[in-house]
Amino acid sequence: MTAPIIVVDDVHKRFGETRALDGVSLSVDQGTVLGLLGPNGAGKTTTVRVLATLLRPDSGSAAVAGFDVRRQADEVRSVIGLTGQYAAVDEKLTGHENLWMVGRLLGMSRADAHQRAEELLERFSLSDAGDRQVRTYSGGMRRRVDLAVSLVGRPRVLFLDEPTTGLDPASRLELWDIARELVADGTTVLLTTQYLEEADELADRIVVIDRGKVVAEGTADELKDQTRGRVLQVEVADRTRLDEAREVLARMAPPEDIHVDTSTRSVSVAVGTDTALAASAIAVLSSAGVEIADFTLERPSLDDVFLELTGSSADATTEDDR
Repeated sequence: MTAPIIVVDDVHKRFGETRALDGVSLSVDQGTVLGLLGPNGAGKTTTVRVLATLLRPDSGSAAVAGFDVRRQADEVRSVIGLTGQYAAVDEKLTGHENLWMVGRLLGMSRADAHQRAEELLERFSLSDAGDRQVRTYSGGMRRRVDLAVSLVGRPRVLFLDEPTTGLDPASRLELWDIARELVADGTTVLLTTQYLEEADELADRIVVIDRGKVVAEGTADELKDQTRGRVLQVEVADRTRLDEAREVLARMAPPEDIHVDTSTRSVSVAVGTDTALAASAIAVLSSAGVEIADFTLERPSLDDVFLELTGSSADATTEDDR
């Protein structure tokens, strides 16, 4: 088994009286995507800035590709790429000029920087726009060239901090495809996002952070099972039998796990990970003569998990989210 390519151990960071990071520990395996989720001010962006050597932690340790972020900052920068919440390219330059300039700053020859710029323009479907000023690009095109800039140096680790903020659905799907391609090529990605379906779609593992502390971690399915698990929702054919349906189900589950919605003629019961309980509930209702019009077995969404873990919504994170 290979060692994780990102390791964070008991990292603390304060801004005055504010504890932005309060003992954060996490790890990321090479060639995987870690989704870092949390409400506004949870510490997501601070974590990324520490790992990208933009902030020094007050205590604890963090390493990327075996390099310590405090003692070996230059080495860390040589193996990472960073795409922030907003495009950081020069709008007065063309797409090609932005990429070529970064290549030169990284020490490439003029010819190598030109070749790398052409490669990335083609990869991100920007070849036709490469000679146009970035200020003429659409929002999706700007995000693509911004991501391309972060890949000029062929980083082993890529930090994506809210990469699809403000993009339309089609542009978001394009960036998702690009992220998958990068991971397939061996790049490791640490992703912070305000879109929970984005983490559900892309992340191999998820870490939920709140008030500077890690409050949960695991795969999306593991996190869903850690909360209320699956819920069986049964729609009865006769609204007048809703109370009877609830009484029948109360023989199988605690009352707090059963909920009635008169507007939809439905009664729901939390069954956790026990799908056999769901089947038994249907059978018991049928045996009791309660006619069932429809039923569904639903897993909680990541939004449900997020709300239960943090007590707040994940949307509308901001640039200075700590």
